[in-house]
Amino acid sequence: MPQSYVYSITLMSQLELNSIMAMLQDFSWGDTPSEMRSHFNDGFSMPPHPTAQVKPINADGIVAELISSLHGNPEHVILYLHGGGFAFGSCQTYRRIACDLAEASAASVLLIDYRLAPEHPYPAALEDTLTAYRWLVNSRGFQPSQVAIAGDSAGGNLALAALLSLRDAGELSPSSALLISPYCDMTRTGKTIATHADIDPIVSPQLIDTITAWYAPNENLRHPLLSPLYADLSGLPPLLIHVGTAEILLDDALRLAHQARLANVAVELKVWQKMIHCFHLFAPILEEGQRAIVEAGAFLHYHLCNSALAARRTGSVGQLTRPEL
Repeated sequence: MPQSYVYSITLMSQLELNSIMAMLQDFSWGDTPSEMRSHFNDGFSMPPHPTAQVKPINADGIVAELISSLHGNPEHVILYLHGGGFAFGSCQTYRRIACDLAEASAASVLLIDYRLAPEHPYPAALEDTLTAYRWLVNSRGFQPSQVAIAGDSAGGNLALAALLSLRDAGELSPSSALLISPYCDMTRTGKTIATHADIDPIVSPQLIDTITAWYAPNENLRHPLLSPLYADLSGLPPLLIHVGTAEILLDDALRLAHQARLANVAVELKVWQKMIHCFHLFAPILEEGQRAIVEAGAFLHYHLCNSALAARRTGSVGQLTRPEL
C-alpha cells in the first residue's frame, strides 16, 4: 500500500492538541521506576469508557483484562500490548484505549499486564506476550485467524517480536497487527531521535536510553527480537503502522514500513501531521485520536473477518467453534 500522509489539521483539533501540549509541559517522569509508573498512570489515564465492559482475566498466570463492547463479536479478539518503555504502563493506564479499540473493531480486547523492567528485563515481557497469545489459542479455543495483535511504542516492539517468535517456532500468526509509534530499533540510529528531540513532548533521547538500558542490559541490541527493524520480516501478517510527525520515533516507523515492503509484507503506513507519540491515548479529548482509533479498528475488523473466512474456504481449520473467555 502507498504511504499515506494527513496534511491538514482542523481548528478544533489544533485547540485540542494545544490543550494536551500545555498539560504535557507540566508533566514530569520522575527519577525511579516507581515514580515513573505513578506519574505515567496519573498523567495518561483517560476517563472510563461509557459502555464497554471490563472483566478481570487470568491468562495462564498473566494478569489481564478482557474488554468487550456492546456490539462486539466474541469470536474475534485483539491481544493488546501497552506502551511505557517496557518499564511502566498497566491495564489501568491503557484501559480506555483498549475500550475504544474494542468498540471500533467490534472485537474483544485482551489487555495484559506483562512483567516490567528493570525488575524483569528481556525476555520477560515477550515471554508473557507469547503466553497470553498461546492461552487464547490453546486454552480458549481461538484460531489464529480469529486473533489480531496490537501495541503502542514498546508494545509495538513486543507485537513484532511476538510475530517473529511465532513464525520462527512454526506456529500460525494472528490475522493482522496494529503498530502505534513502534519502538523497533534499540540501537537508536533513527535520525528523528535527534532532529525531533525538541518537538516531542513525551519521549526524549535520554528516556529512550534509560528504558533500553533497563529492558536489555548486556544484550545485543541488534538482535531481531529486541530491534525488529533488523529482522527478516518475511511471512508476517498484514501490518498497519500509525505514527505522528512530532515524535522522535517517526524514523523507526518509516524504516519499518520500508523493510516490511522489501520483505513482501502487506503494510499500510499512515503518518499523522503534527501528532505526538501515541496520540491515540488521547482519543477522548483529541479528534485525530478518535479518527485514528476508528481507522485502526476498521483495519483489524477487516482482517479478522477475512482471515477467518479464508481459513474456512481453504479448509485449513475445521468448523470454527465459539471460543470461551
